[in-house]
Amino acid sequence: MAETTPSNAPDEPSANVGRGTAWALTITGLIGLVAAFVLLVEKIALLTDPTYVPSCSINPVLSCGSIMSTDQAEVFGFPNPILGVAGFTALLTIGVVLLARAALPGWFWWGIQAGTTFGVVFVHWLIFQSLYRIGALCPYCMIVWVVVITAFVATTTHNARSGRLRLPKGLRDVAHYGPTVVTVWLVAIAALITIQFWDYWQTLVS
Repeated sequence: MAETTPSNAPDEPSANVGRGTAWALTITGLIGLVAAFVLLVEKIALLTDPTYVPSCSINPVLSCGSIMSTDQAEVFGFPNPILGVAGFTALLTIGVVLLARAALPGWFWWGIQAGTTFGVVFVHWLIFQSLYRIGALCPYCMIVWVVVITAFVATTTHNARSGRLRLPKGLRDVAHYGPTVVTVWLVAIAALITIQFWDYWQTLVS
């Protein structure tokens, strides 16, 4: 009897990507691109005029200017938003291609996984720096945090469901609850923010 290959084999093109995954990558790519572009424009304005106050500098905690002037804002020797503009443009393009029902080969999905994994690790390094080193939050940056985490979960759950990521059964089951994973993840970050700046939040309601 001839051996057949399962339709979700890791080395086959991904022709039947769920619409949810395609929309998730498209929307996160678009929102992330807008946020990164605005951050880049604000950064250029600040470099041009050191007295410029970014539009997202709202109060002592929500202060983009406090973050843009740090070394962490230029980790690789250039403004971080440049990475965002490039990465989110690619993500948006991929999402649109998937919405058009185009098939992407397995190796391409590994590339998306690598990109979103780098993004989520980098974002969490920035979260740590913002909360515990700089002591300020950037509203546009927080938008980037949300979309990067969402894109990472969407990509990872798709690769897990397709069999490309060979995970233990328990983790494969979790892959069916992507939105829940994102929600719990973001609630955990919100809790860290609340705790870290609790003294300031209290002044707003007192």
